Order: sequence, then C-alpha cells, then structure tokens
Amino acid sequence: MPLTALAALLPDLGRRTLVMGILNVTPDSFSDGGRFQDLDAAREQAARLAAEGAALLDIGGESTRPGHVPVPADEEQARVLPAIRALAPTLPVPISIDTYKASTADVALKAGARIVNDVWGLQRDPEIARVAAHHGAPVVVMHNRETIDPSLDIMDEMRAFFERSLTIARQAGIPDRDIVLDPGVGFGKSWEQHLEALRRLPELRALGFPLLVGVSRKSVLGRIHNAATAPADRLFGSIAAHVAAAALGADIVRVHDVRPHVEACQVVDAITRPASRAGA
Repeated sequence: MPLTALAALLPDLGRRTLVMGILNVTPDSFSDGGRFQDLDAAREQAARLAAEGAALLDIGGESTRPGHVPVPADEEQARVLPAIRALAPTLPVPISIDTYKASTADVALKAGARIVNDVWGLQRDPEIARVAAHHGAPVVVMHNRETIDPSLDIMDEMRAFFERSLTIARQAGIPDRDIVLDPGVGFGKSWEQHLEALRRLPELRALGFPLLVGVSRKSVLGRIHNAATAPADRLFGSIAAHVAAAALGADIVRVHDVRPHVEACQVVDAITRPASRAGA
C-alpha cells in the first residue's frame, strides 16, 4: 500500500511521540510575541528547534490567544511567507502552516509548507479543506468554540464537532489517513473542560485518528500552580501535561521548548511504547 502524505512526512508517527516545535512570527503571541518576527531570528530559532529533535515545525502569523485581534489574510501572509520560503529548502523537518484561512494555506503550501494546522477544524473557512486536498497536504483538525459552555459534556461536543470537520475533509477529498485530531486545549472550554478533554483522550483516540495535543505554557497550567506565573515560566507544567497526554494516547505534542519535551517523551515511550526503543 502506498504511503499517505502524512506517513511520508512523519514516518515515525505512531511509533513514538513526536514533538512539534512552535515558531510564531507574530508581534502578539501570548508567550513569545515579537521574538521571531525578524527573519534571521526565525531562521536561528527554526534551526535550534530542529537540532533539539523537533519532528516538524509549526509556523503561525496570527495570534490565537484569548482576546486576540484577528489580522487580515494579507498581513498574516506577509509575516509567514518570508520565513517559510527561507526555511523550507533546507530545514530537515516538514513545516506546517498554522492558519484557518484558505488563502493563507494556499500560498504557504506553494511556498514550501507541507501540512495545514487549522485551529477552527476546517469550519471557519471550509475552502481550506479543498486547498489542502489540492496540494495533497495532511491537516490537523482542532476543536474550538466561539463561546464557553461549562454545562456541555465536552467529549460529546468534540465528537459532534469532529464529525462535521471530517465530513468537510472527506467531501474535499482528504483521506482519513491524512487527518490528525487536536482536542484544542486552551480554546472554547472552561478550565475543568480543558482537563477533562485531556483526561478522556483515550475516548478521542478511539475515533481512529492520530492525536495532537498542545498545552505548552498555556494559562490552564498557571491556574493549577500559580496564576501569576509568566507563560515562559510554565515549562515544568507543560512537560507534565504533555507526558500525561502522551501516556493517554497523544501522538504529537506541540511545544515551545523542544529539547526537554523530546527527552521526557523518550521516557514515556520507553514505558508505554517499548517497540520505540528497539535497536536503541
């Protein structure tokens, strides 16, 4: 059976926990806004993340933190395209474009990105699914909501959301084997629902798709140990959350701090995926 695009890009997917490095080329991201807007700084950070063991790199040009101000597509593209064009020819790992806009996904894929990571699960701009299908690009489909409703059974809500997203993807021609699901920790949920979404990852995994989880430096961690903690000081909580997620079935963790997560996930895999240690 020929490899799907996702399997070709990430041959170790399912064999070990993969670490996705975050590269924000935005002025206002909640944790590192403005640090990597300069192209030389972006190049340096991308090389560092790859050298530390990132299996893929996620580049975003619009902050999606709570209270963010949406930016027009042309501004988003002006931020991400120089970085993608500079990095794609030589970076040893694939690039994903973190966007929910079809036009941005299209030009990013033309510039060298290989995966589309949509925080609105293909539902904010359904044309994005057709763009991904046209380019043969896998998609990360994240759960999201406009409003928080603490009364919801969050797993029932995610199942219904993902069914809508999967219908959009299938109708566009994206094969199931090129789809990754993301429970969207930090998006459209109460604090308790964030934790419940993580706790119930095995139920989400039962849908039959690889899972990506991103909790890196998010405020849900600050509430657990110290709400006043700056995002950059939440490394230990980030590692703990991602270790738990990996043990519960996450295949990819999306992080700012790559090396400590690679080492932590190697330990998780040695315990829970002993085949990943074969030949080590």
